[in-house]
Amino acid sequence: MLKLDPARVKRVLIYRLGSLGDTVVALPALHLVERTFPAARRLMLTNIPVHSKAPAAAAVLEGSRLVDGYIHYPVHTRSVRELARVWWQIFRFRPQVVIYLMPARGRLSLERDTWFFRLGGAHHMVGLPVGDLAEPSFDPKSGTWEHEASRLLRCLRSLGEADVDDPAGWDLRLIPEEDRKAQELMARFGGRPFIACGPGTKMQAKDWGPENWRALLASLTAKLPNHGLILVGAKEDAAVSEYSCAQWTGPVANLCGLLTPRETAAVLKPAELFLGPDSGPMHLAAAYGVPCAIVYASRSRRGHWFPTGTGHEVVYHTLACSLCNLEVCIEKQRECITSISIAEMASASMKAWQFGQARLSRAPLT
Repeated sequence: MLKLDPARVKRVLIYRLGSLGDTVVALPALHLVERTFPAARRLMLTNIPVHSKAPAAAAVLEGSRLVDGYIHYPVHTRSVRELARVWWQIFRFRPQVVIYLMPARGRLSLERDTWFFRLGGAHHMVGLPVGDLAEPSFDPKSGTWEHEASRLLRCLRSLGEADVDDPAGWDLRLIPEEDRKAQELMARFGGRPFIACGPGTKMQAKDWGPENWRALLASLTAKLPNHGLILVGAKEDAAVSEYSCAQWTGPVANLCGLLTPRETAAVLKPAELFLGPDSGPMHLAAAYGVPCAIVYASRSRRGHWFPTGTGHEVVYHTLACSLCNLEVCIEKQRECITSISIAEMASASMKAWQFGQARLSRAPLT
């Protein structure tokens, strides 16, 4: 258990690097931290992503009140001046508690981080990934690994219990302006139901290919002729999205590059289905309970970064070279993802969509 009175804690530093997806899967942990330290000022030590298609944590959390400010950490820096700048900001803040929301990176890295924060004035650290907390647990019955969101909550168990399946833990607390913009954009559909697709990816190893996305959407429009289609992603994804949706027969809105991550979440909330690779938009859709059909490169463990919740269909091929963690795959030509057929994804898409329809039919009247 925590060895200090949470009510007396006034300054908390949260250490979490990453961009859109990494921030979204940390939402249940961030809600738990807020509940535990409601009176504290909470700063996040995080990076500014180096890729233009990777939004910073602030773009995801701004307005949520889960974090009050940010200290920016330059990833992979070897600059003593930059590290001193970060340390000085932490020292000035004087955190009473550091919430460590990072994966295990080896004993030496963990010891270095611990001393860095202690020199910055922190005396209490919560969430250190040691022992059984260092890795996600494996469920032999399902053949899947523990979701990263669940692992983070396990690391914070000294703060109290939290249910990873509680929708409240995934709430981004969108503000009225963000919901209003989404409603204005979707007005062009005239109340029609719609599905969403985010075919773009910043990682070559996760790229299923525009021809595959085009063929998949052509197959689905025949099955969902009355549905609209929205496409989401960064501005660099606009061209591949435009190509992918060329045969969609219903109304189309290509919103790539036109929305913030939070506005994207507002647009995705009422979608009946989300299609895409393992990506930030996938995590946004899953956070709001949208059924997802995902074409998944087996570069990472089955289940660890899957969309959270139920009703999702993930097509994942296990090969001899799986779990390579490559960002660029040249030798095998992305075989783990390019071997996934259009027919597999079409079947997965309809299963996920039907799950969503069944859930809606069981929803209580309001």
